Amino acid sequence: MTTNFKSIPVIDVGPLVAKGDDLKMGRDAGVREVVKQLNQACRETGFFYVKGHGIPESLIKEVRDVTHKFFELPYDEKLKIKMTPASGYRGYQKMKENITKGVPDLQEAIDYYKEVKRGMYGTLGEILEGCNQWPEEPANFKASMEEYIRLCTDLSRKIMRGIALAMGGSADEFEGERGGDAFWVMRLIGYPGTSTENAQNNDIGCGIHTDYGLLTLINQDDDITALEVRNLAGEWIPATPIPGTFVCNIGDMLKIWTNGLYEATLHRVINNSPKYRVSVAYFYEPNFDTMVEPLEICVEKSGGTRLNERAVYGEHLVKKVKANFVM
Repeated sequence: MTTNFKSIPVIDVGPLVAKGDDLKMGRDAGVREVVKQLNQACRETGFFYVKGHGIPESLIKEVRDVTHKFFELPYDEKLKIKMTPASGYRGYQKMKENITKGVPDLQEAIDYYKEVKRGMYGTLGEILEGCNQWPEEPANFKASMEEYIRLCTDLSRKIMRGIALAMGGSADEFEGERGGDAFWVMRLIGYPGTSTENAQNNDIGCGIHTDYGLLTLINQDDDITALEVRNLAGEWIPATPIPGTFVCNIGDMLKIWTNGLYEATLHRVINNSPKYRVSVAYFYEPNFDTMVEPLEICVEKSGGTRLNERAVYGEHLVKKVKANFVM
């Protein structure tokens, strides 16, 4: 359960990254300290900054830079990779096509998903079947994003191993049939700066929500504070950018697996800066077709009362996708 936190903790995951491929990592004192901090953050805030992650700062910046360059292209150029149901809901959405709880968000975006081949998940995955759409410009866009996705996937797997240890499980608790073939989603988002025109419409870049899956890594512009996290008292705490870090938060599926011990925290985006803001959100998810329900170890830790929640991850995602866009 979240608390009345006033700030978001910073966790150096360096020891976890270094030992992340060793299932016996829990014996290492440095890893145990990271695990302790992860447990506290997941219980108290649901959000934390990650440093010592090992992903080159040059690549992190390049990903933001090429995202800025894409959104600066003429509208007709961006429409070459327009998202449609026929594209498997992959591609570009113009301003206000994304909606949160029925309200259009003041943002434009590109959505990418792990490839879903025809028939891979039967009728469950049909609407996401297809390949990702990559723009011709900027020229280094596709290569940069694919390398970034690869590294974020590996980092997320290692953080999830730390979280598994934090809740008292084995390091690979969230692998195998739960997350051994982890799905992923990446959303590149552009938020226009504040102007008189924007103020007359809707200044909420992204409405109040929780994330759908396990773990989110947010790569945001260093010079604009727009992401806000709600504490138990209903106060909005800014996730002020810290260069060299990711903002990390947990999602709905981890809340269910941990029987509510770890909470998916509400958050929103309001860009009050006059500058255009970019955020690259990478979402690490369970296996697409896995059933997510409270783990026994977490039910025991929470006094034996089981959350009345369960979901097939892919069904949960598809339901959200169907409700999220106006096209």
